[in-house]
Amino acid sequence: MSIQPLPGASNALTFGILSIVLTIFCCGPFGAIFSIIGLSNAKKAEQVYQLNRENYTGYDNVKTGRILSYIGLGIALVYLIGTIIYFGAIVALIMSEGGFN
Repeated sequence: MSIQPLPGASNALTFGILSIVLTIFCCGPFGAIFSIIGLSNAKKAEQVYQLNRENYTGYDNVKTGRILSYIGLGIALVYLIGTIIYFGAIVALIMSEGGFN
């Protein structure tokens, strides 16, 4: 059997990159969705790789995609916490000045 690219490795890397880029520049906490998809693809690709290591190349993409997905997930969680604190502060400010009366 010839050596072939690892199925799902490029997907894991792509979603890992997207999770960071979209979290920072576009979607905020919704970038976590791409992180979860990237981690799922990385897990599937790793399972395929573990069955026949000698038949596949591109395992480095799986590792890099997993790391980028974790980073994207962390950034998305920081954004989510910041958003909750921001809107909590706004509500607290409104309520301290007498509410919506």
